[in-house]
Amino acid sequence: MPTTSPNPGYVPRAAARRRRPAQPARARTDLAQLATRLTPRDLWLAEMLHEHKVLTSHHITDLAFTGHRTANRRLRELYFMGVVDSFRPLRQSGSAPEHYTLGKAGAELLAARAGVDLPATGWRKDACARIAFSPTLDHALGINTLLTRLATEGHLPIWLSERSATRLWGDWIRPDAYAHHGDETQPLPFFLEYDTGSYNLARLEAKLPGYAALAATTGTRTPLLIHTGTARREAALRQRLAETADRLDLPLATANPQLSDPTGPAWLPLTLTHTPTGRLSLPQLAAHWPGLVPALTPETVMPTTSRSTALPWRPIPPQPPAPGH
Repeated sequence: MPTTSPNPGYVPRAAARRRRPAQPARARTDLAQLATRLTPRDLWLAEMLHEHKVLTSHHITDLAFTGHRTANRRLRELYFMGVVDSFRPLRQSGSAPEHYTLGKAGAELLAARAGVDLPATGWRKDACARIAFSPTLDHALGINTLLTRLATEGHLPIWLSERSATRLWGDWIRPDAYAHHGDETQPLPFFLEYDTGSYNLARLEAKLPGYAALAATTGTRTPLLIHTGTARREAALRQRLAETADRLDLPLATANPQLSDPTGPAWLPLTLTHTPTGRLSLPQLAAHWPGLVPALTPETVMPTTSRSTALPWRPIPPQPPAPGH
């Protein structure tokens, strides 16, 4: 029998014990005691993980910490408190960063703050495993990576997950995310469709009437941004959607990662009447489409609870509160 495993990610248990220092066991944490050990940033992180399901250590560092060492130290502490859970996917080459999800103590804390029982949060004992082996994990990470970059390299005061967007507008649309970019003087509200090329263009085209119906019903005008996986996919998508978007009077722009940073001039508006001289940044898109009306405003009628959980719902700021707040 061969003595080596065909699995390149396999590490013998004995070797694993020699290479890794012993880790303290995660003990059951009393919530009253836990509350005295958590900072506002820790509470914000628990809410972000509940909202967006999975964030890598890089996402969390970029959003909330000044460096990886500081972030990893605190995340390790939160892990052993049970506030977060984590996994690391196997990669064919290189190593993946640690991926964090909401832990049981974190879910219990959110439930206690909301005055509900743990099941009302939607948290399950196998939540981390479900996310780790989900076929949509790469799609979720792509969305969160894109929005994290917009939040850290620009100004993103609002970022709603697919679940929250569906909660608000599920009768018409189910976007991958909703966000506001920029400041109050020239904001750009937008819906995001993160296209990995996993389904045909007709399915994407079938979504456009829903966005037009939402605008007509609510009196809003919010652009749709579609981020594709390749330049070739973007070109095919633009050719397929141009006539439909023009007929519906739907402000729409596309981008792909092969051309430019999404925080820079990466977005090309879709129109039949004329072609822009070049790609635009998000602030330039806001100027390109005058008269935009956000779908989410303070006056928006928002359900007090989720369809899948009984937690009171509110938008979670994509960056933590300042120290002392």
